[in-house]
Amino acid sequence: MPMSKSRKFVKIVKKKIPWIQHVLDNVRDALDLNLLENELKIKVPRKSMCIYCRGTKNLCGKSRCPVIIKMYSYIKIKPLIEDLQLEGSSPPAVFIGRYGYPRVYAGPLVPPLLGDTGIYDYPEKWLNMNIDQIVDMRLKLIRGKFLVNVKKFEDAGKLMDLTLELALSANSVETDVQFKKKPSKAIVLDDQVQPMGPSAPLKKLEISNSKWDKRLEKAFYDYDLKASEAILELHKHGVPVSRIQRAFSVGAFGLRRLRRLVPTRWSITAVDSIISREIRDEIVKRCPPINEYRVYEAKFLGNKFIVMMMPEAWSYELIEAWYPGSAWNPSRRYISIGGDWEGYAGRTTYAKIGGCYYAARLAVTEHLSRERRQAAVIVLREAYPDYILPLGVWSVRESVRSALRSKPIKFDTLEEALRHISARLKIRMRHWIETSELLKRALLQKKITRYLTKGNTF
Repeated sequence: MPMSKSRKFVKIVKKKIPWIQHVLDNVRDALDLNLLENELKIKVPRKSMCIYCRGTKNLCGKSRCPVIIKMYSYIKIKPLIEDLQLEGSSPPAVFIGRYGYPRVYAGPLVPPLLGDTGIYDYPEKWLNMNIDQIVDMRLKLIRGKFLVNVKKFEDAGKLMDLTLELALSANSVETDVQFKKKPSKAIVLDDQVQPMGPSAPLKKLEISNSKWDKRLEKAFYDYDLKASEAILELHKHGVPVSRIQRAFSVGAFGLRRLRRLVPTRWSITAVDSIISREIRDEIVKRCPPINEYRVYEAKFLGNKFIVMMMPEAWSYELIEAWYPGSAWNPSRRYISIGGDWEGYAGRTTYAKIGGCYYAARLAVTEHLSRERRQAAVIVLREAYPDYILPLGVWSVRESVRSALRSKPIKFDTLEEALRHISARLKIRMRHWIETSELLKRALLQKKITRYLTKGNTF
């Protein structure tokens, strides 16, 4: 990719994101689309240029306006949300908000459709969908909400009881909701959670044909089982991570007196972090290293993921490069690149690049634990302009899982592996090396084995 020597090619981004228990309000109502006569409000990051662009001037450099994509999906469901009454089958799905913590909005997500809607909240099954299909599907989920104190949710009454019952259900649940007012037209852009449709305060909620997932039910009624232990046990028995995250968010796990609602955004990263940390420390680190360099690859929705494993003790790094016009890089000039890493001992602070770090780490540790091996692992991501809309960290987890299901290309030396990777990525290898802590160490740090010759002893 030729660039002028006088122009800076890459800038390093060190985005600071608070740890999981912090609340950071970083969105505001930004624009009204004339096509819907000022009905549809979109929430975008502060200082966004969207309010000046309105999807017509391409100021952000994206090939397609994410607001317009959402608008098209909204137009399709608009006639179905004009009433105060909604009948549909929840996938099941729920959402626990974070603004106003510890008093937050909670409630079910219900589409105006009856039947099997399980796929609507099952991101593990979305890898074969395109961005329009995912957004179309998710924006059909209308969010009913009510205020609840996260520490006293068991006293919140019938609405909370039914929401919890939904979250633990194994299949789609017929749901009848009555709103206090018509669902709003507000849609939130978020890089942690999946998209969802309009919302409205709940007046009444009724469900039928609910049947709990027996594995979740067992954990729910074990009041002596710690939340982290419940999460690990469920993952061990094959419960999808998305279901564990959903149940954890409604306070279904933990010692009875300590159970709390967990905002959905936080529960996603918490579950990824808890599981991957346990697998890393209790399985992966106790296994022998791999004996070659491996490179895995996957593509998904305008993203390319390269996973490189090196025959060393456990360490891990995720580096993301966002092209101009991609979801989180409005610059028309620079590729933004940033990442974070951990050594053998892990880390004690929240990763600068957020929840995607833990989502990818989960996929990596799952793979190594199945092989009963350990390795130094570097995940490289190029996000191209086609990736115009953030869909949640599930896309990183499932993309890395997909890459690791493929057959790796193996090499005897690091230099050979890097030459191969360089041919598979658009950004020059020197920029990845400049950003990567693990690559710099592997290339520049002298190991004691270099000074050992045959017959040497200590």
